[in-house]
Amino acid sequence: MHLHKYEKIWLVFGITCLVVFLTVVGVSAFTDNHHTPAGGIEHIDPEKVRETAPFDNPGVTQLDDDTYQVSIIAMAFGYEGPELKVPVGKEIVFKVTSTDVVHSFTIDDTKVNMMVVPGQVTTKSYTFDKPGKYLIICNEYCGAGHHFMFTEIEVTE
Repeated sequence: MHLHKYEKIWLVFGITCLVVFLTVVGVSAFTDNHHTPAGGIEHIDPEKVRETAPFDNPGVTQLDDDTYQVSIIAMAFGYEGPELKVPVGKEIVFKVTSTDVVHSFTIDDTKVNMMVVPGQVTTKSYTFDKPGKYLIICNEYCGAGHHFMFTEIEVTE
């Protein structure tokens, strides 16, 4: 196969640009200590969620004076957990998992927005700065009753 002189030049130029680009991305990721999140993912058997702590007793648990944990199970068209009440100004650690399909855990008017995947425990910390009732919704389509998938969390003084 014979390549024209200009084809060879463009081929070398394109390959060189690709190598330079991948080198810059790789070096910057290495020097900035970027890594995949797989090391921090907690795994759980989706068929034994209700037998595994903290999901064997979902709801609000006080960990210490300034930290509370909220454990919630996402399932088809709902979130399992009793009435959720947390204090304002305290760190709230949300631990959420799913028993069936991929869901979302989004608290309206906050920066809490997590993907909930069966077999994984998703964790997010948040501190509410205003009391009130906050709507928790699923933003990931999970079936015909998806629009019924919501609950509330009450933040008290």
